[in-house]
Amino acid sequence: MTPQKTMSGAAWGQLLMLALIWGGSFLSTRIILDELGPFTTVMHRCSWAMLVLWIVVFALRLPVPRDPRFWLAFFFMGVLNNVLPFFFLAWGQLHIESGLTAIFNSFTAVFGVVVAAIVFADEKLTARKAVGVGFGVVGVATAMGIDTLAHIDLRSLGQLSVLAATLCYALGGAFGRARLSTLSPLVASAGMLTGSTLVMIPLAWMTEGTPSLDLLPRTWIAIGYYSLIATAAAYLLYYSILSKAGSGNLMLVTLLLVPVAILLGHLVLDEVLLPRHLIGFGIIAFGLIVLDGRVVRRLGLVR
Repeated sequence: MTPQKTMSGAAWGQLLMLALIWGGSFLSTRIILDELGPFTTVMHRCSWAMLVLWIVVFALRLPVPRDPRFWLAFFFMGVLNNVLPFFFLAWGQLHIESGLTAIFNSFTAVFGVVVAAIVFADEKLTARKAVGVGFGVVGVATAMGIDTLAHIDLRSLGQLSVLAATLCYALGGAFGRARLSTLSPLVASAGMLTGSTLVMIPLAWMTEGTPSLDLLPRTWIAIGYYSLIATAAAYLLYYSILSKAGSGNLMLVTLLLVPVAILLGHLVLDEVLLPRHLIGFGIIAFGLIVLDGRVVRRLGLVR
């Protein structure tokens, strides 16, 4: 029987740190959007993070692939896992609260299970996983509300945009496993960010004009946090946790970051979420716990 990954004290500490970092990314995005458009915001996130990760790759003397097929995969992965979801999240935050964005972002794990079940033979959708997915869908519908489903406006489109980002993340995860799993995670991340930067620089230039460096200090601080800490440093932390605790335990971060994002949104941006948003998050959280499986196994509900 294959030994299961467990959470050591060090892994828990890193997981909580990652939740704090990613929870703060929603606030920093909202601050940047006060001065920059969503395309330029994403360009900054990808380009600065790319530079940092390549510095780490070369400092560690990790082998860099020369096969053009890998670089094509980096480009595709950059679009699927960075350009599209980062843009959908940023555009969505123009129209909904940062805390609500984080709540919908937690649906990434649900989409990930469904996509993996479709793509990979060793990740079939079991009855337990199907129940977890069902709770996740109900939670999202509860958070969105009947009015959102009945009337399409910018706010409802903002929520759908964030959900589109979670689907992109799930598809990107499946593509990465299929095409880039033989590479060092740091090299794959740096390559992916290279592909997304090559897309975002001309795209931001064409859609929002020449990027200006004459920005407010708080915008530069938010850009630094968003790109260097919440992207580059978070990638390093992410893969460290992954090696210690496994992907199942790492899924917990999507739950832990939500209270951080809600609290920061309330304290800094005076955001107030409706009761249905919090109830919806509770249902999504329960669905993720079912997907994880450990709690229900300990209760003897499933093997």
